[in-house]
Amino acid sequence: MKERANTKKQEGRWAEKLLSLCLFTFLLLLTGCFGGKHVSATGGEVTGVSGRAFNEPAPYGMTLIKRGHLKMGLDKQDSLWGKQTPVKDISIEGFWMDEREVTNSMYRQFVMYVRDSIIRERLADPAYGGDETYKIEEDKNGDPVKPHLNWKKPLPRKPNEDEQRAIESVYTINPVTDEKMLDWRQMNYRYEVFDYTEAAKRKYRLKHEERVLNTDIRENPNEKIMISKDTAYVNDEGVIIRETINREHTGPWDFLNTYIINIYPDTTCWVNDFPNADNESYMRYYFSNAAYNDYPVVGVTWEQANAFCAWRTEFLLKGLGGAARYIQRYRLPTEAEWEYAARGKDQNEFPWENQDVVSGNGCFFANFKPDNGNYTKDGNLITSRTGIYSSNSNGLYDMAGNVAEWCSTIYTEAGVEAMNDINPQLQYNAAKEDPYRLKKKSVRGGSWKDPESYIRSAWRSYEYQNQPRSYIGFRCVRSLANTTSDKMKVKKSKK
Repeated sequence: MKERANTKKQEGRWAEKLLSLCLFTFLLLLTGCFGGKHVSATGGEVTGVSGRAFNEPAPYGMTLIKRGHLKMGLDKQDSLWGKQTPVKDISIEGFWMDEREVTNSMYRQFVMYVRDSIIRERLADPAYGGDETYKIEEDKNGDPVKPHLNWKKPLPRKPNEDEQRAIESVYTINPVTDEKMLDWRQMNYRYEVFDYTEAAKRKYRLKHEERVLNTDIRENPNEKIMISKDTAYVNDEGVIIRETINREHTGPWDFLNTYIINIYPDTTCWVNDFPNADNESYMRYYFSNAAYNDYPVVGVTWEQANAFCAWRTEFLLKGLGGAARYIQRYRLPTEAEWEYAARGKDQNEFPWENQDVVSGNGCFFANFKPDNGNYTKDGNLITSRTGIYSSNSNGLYDMAGNVAEWCSTIYTEAGVEAMNDINPQLQYNAAKEDPYRLKKKSVRGGSWKDPESYIRSAWRSYEYQNQPRSYIGFRCVRSLANTTSDKMKVKKSKK
């Protein structure tokens, strides 16, 4: 009897242990399905996919303009010129902006890059010796790649006869003065831009059923969808041919636009802008003399400014490796971005705090034309070195005066009234054959030759996209690689 009782007790203990083990296993499985770190691929709660966030470093020479709101334009009509400026409440996403205008030194680096690329192409050309090491056509495994220049190989320090011909081929000699100078006509930069915005539009979907979401409308499967794209090439005579092609849409390559732009600044603008003035020294030395390195580049068209932005993007991406896929490309600011950045954190009429253009000590806040014919009253005759006046509250220099600045926005009288109230923009890439009036681009900020009224942050002006001026330059912006929500600050109520 005793043995049976002990046996029953042992069986009871084992049963309790087994029940506890089963219960523990069930709870473990339950935890794994509901809230555990390791979730079975066959099912469970949705917890999202984690990933490493990309923290964008501050670009060299740029400052962050945080997102915000702006009452764009001027409520009061301009009493001096009687011109009404369109007004609208808008909101702008954050972006990076050059602290200073693009300088002669920066733009000269672009010109030298184009010069050296032409020399390398010719050094690889059999007509100039055919040194294949200046061009890469295969990868390290011997597989063919898209041909590109080898920038790691330096130009020859002691060139032979063929190499010397290649180097000298980008220069020209003035037959009258015997001056040797860079042949500006050869300084052509070719670049491509994929238009993400156009490619995303539903009307360009290849499957006709995806173009319209309204199920009451029947799409015609045989409808031809037409696209318009920019292309360019150099003909047999060495002439740049620019065309806008209209054709039936066939695929994503239709949104890749090709441009070939002569990028050398028009140094003759100093003479052509001011007839009956002795500006020869500016024409000859302003861009080429190192004394003007830190002065804003001028004589650059809207088209050339865009080419610079494309080259600057390419130059940056080459050094970034895998992080390059996150980086947004350099571009010209929209008209709304420019005014938002110029007004500063308090949305002032000028980039400084008050409406005066001179301090109590008699120091001017900007380089402009302060008096009738007295350009030197502010200490300068033409442009000034960038950054010598105080920055605005966003850390930006020369947002008023010095040189006016190109924007990416087309110029219309309606201005911001015709745009959205979130990241406003009107963009149109005018074809060569378009009427000239469609080639107006917005210019902001006023310049060294403009009176006080023209250097206000809201003042609007324009120039034609192929017209260089001795008083128009530019600066670049870059959209943020990522944006995050700001924490809302809750004000404590007073008891």
